[in-house]
Amino acid sequence: MGTFALLALGQFCVNSIEPIRNWLYVKMNPRETDRLINSELGSPRRTDSISSGLPPGVWSPGSTIQRLRSLDTFRGLALTIMVFVNYGGGKYWFFKHQSWNGLTVADLVFPWFVFIMGTSTALSLSSMLRRGCSKRQLLLKILWRSFLLILIGVVVVNPNYCLGPLSWDNLRIPGVLQRLGCTYLVVAGLELLFAKPVPDSTSVEAPYSALRDFLPCWPQWLFMIALEAVWLCLTFLLNVPGCPTGYLGAGGIGDFGKYPNCTGGAAGYIDRLLLGEKHIYQHPSSNVLYMTTVAFDPEGVLGTINSVILAFLGLQGGKILLLFKDQPRQIMLRFCVWSVIMGVISAVLTKCSKEDGFIPVNKNLWSVSYVTTLSSFAFILLLLIYYLVDVKRVWSGAPFFFPGMNSILVYVGHEIFENYFPFKWKMRGPQSHSEHLAQNLIATSLWVVISYGLYQKRIFWKI
Repeated sequence: MGTFALLALGQFCVNSIEPIRNWLYVKMNPRETDRLINSELGSPRRTDSISSGLPPGVWSPGSTIQRLRSLDTFRGLALTIMVFVNYGGGKYWFFKHQSWNGLTVADLVFPWFVFIMGTSTALSLSSMLRRGCSKRQLLLKILWRSFLLILIGVVVVNPNYCLGPLSWDNLRIPGVLQRLGCTYLVVAGLELLFAKPVPDSTSVEAPYSALRDFLPCWPQWLFMIALEAVWLCLTFLLNVPGCPTGYLGAGGIGDFGKYPNCTGGAAGYIDRLLLGEKHIYQHPSSNVLYMTTVAFDPEGVLGTINSVILAFLGLQGGKILLLFKDQPRQIMLRFCVWSVIMGVISAVLTKCSKEDGFIPVNKNLWSVSYVTTLSSFAFILLLLIYYLVDVKRVWSGAPFFFPGMNSILVYVGHEIFENYFPFKWKMRGPQSHSEHLAQNLIATSLWVVISYGLYQKRIFWKI
């Protein structure tokens, strides 16, 4: 009854109130919608130099913009796996987060989402600058978008609505969207500070032109190196009461129970010091295997530093797409080179070992080796998707393209409706992998279908 009442009210508003009808027309008009979404994330194409009167490779405000489907496909693939993992992943161990050091499938998807956010940021800022937006306008947009992400994240991550109003006493502050908001704020703000509205010509040879995607970013790289130095100093030099300096272990019964309250070392200590123990995640993945008793948040303060590094590496990928827009071989070659570089750094840091390296791969800590490893995977995956979707066009990106176009809506929706039918129901055999797998696949597929329906109706929730 409630549904029919809302439908009737909506029909009345659409048919009777002219401003609402006009607003819906603008939003539902396919041409207008295409203009809006392409202005947010475009793959620039060079205009005809004869008709435009500009040298080849120089951008004009009227340049044709075509959205890269591979970016939305990459984002949608990461999001679809994330939804499946969050719904239970069929209760298989490799779809659960690693207890401490090491990687599973579940540990791959969130970093990939951060990576592609950085790639999209490079393209969207460049697109809006070409359209004549001032840096002041873009800064306000960045601040507003970051604020909304953090606000929505706080609401989504504290879902006990039926227990009364949210209480500050046990409100969890960090979370996935909160980290995305903070990361976006730093990376987009830094890029905006040094961004140029008109890229250099891609046809004219210049000194060190082979490095033109890297050298102009040297101020940002210096900032990132300084940021990583801060992470290293805090992680390995900060004096944590009751714990050895530079401790990276899980605490609990790990290390023969010598440091039971040292989960995460400096990362956990900083979170408890700045946010308070009741305002961080109370059930970390380490508490089952290592029987830890202290709270630890995998989306904590210190790990956000390396999240910024990962998004910046994604932004570097976006600059490659911009500067070599008509040279797919150069794009794929550079993606491959970056993947190899990150992979070599990971091999050095980890000694190709799960436990015995200088800095193990660790999702809970978002260690620097975790960032380099996942960025190496991300460059290769983006290379493959870009080749199949945008170069050879043998794959449209479906079905992952559709959730990639509505990523915030799908993520927030799957979190809010996680425990409601038809996304979840009571099982006959709660220990059965097959029943869990069927339920989780159906729930994930429903969100793909919903995103497809929204795409067909040209409905996109953009922050």
